[in-house]
Amino acid sequence: MGAMTEAAALADDGASRTPDRLRLRASRLLSQLSTRSDRLISDGLAQADARKWHYAVLASLQDHGPASQAALSRRTSIYRSDMVGVLNELAERHLVERAPDPADQRRNIITISARGRGQLRRLDRILDDLHDELLAPLNPAERDQFVQLLVRLLDHHTAGTP
Repeated sequence: MGAMTEAAALADDGASRTPDRLRLRASRLLSQLSTRSDRLISDGLAQADARKWHYAVLASLQDHGPASQAALSRRTSIYRSDMVGVLNELAERHLVERAPDPADQRRNIITISARGRGQLRRLDRILDDLHDELLAPLNPAERDQFVQLLVRLLDHHTAGTP
């Protein structure tokens, strides 16, 4: 069997050749789904000239109000060193505003701009469509249950971590 034919055969029935002890492991399934989800979301947001981190910062500012760079880093789980670049990109696009913190002039307070709120609404619509694509095999009740179970698992495994 040639290399192309062999690869095609593996692609056609690869799932049936995967041993159940691998195919039915929750950790493996979550990892594989996470990889596919990241690709789908990253590609979809890229079409809007955005990244996941842009969305996370804008959503945090909209939902929880202005914050320092350090607070945004904690809220979004974006490393502080990466947050600088994200905020620079958002500021260049006029999606956020920086102003000196009246309580501590050494740091800035970041606020979402009117343009940033508009971009966040646009990204919400894009993500809604991408999540519909990701969760297409599930009906609405199953989607809600799936998300609730994921939240419960994540809350359990992150309880007590900063």
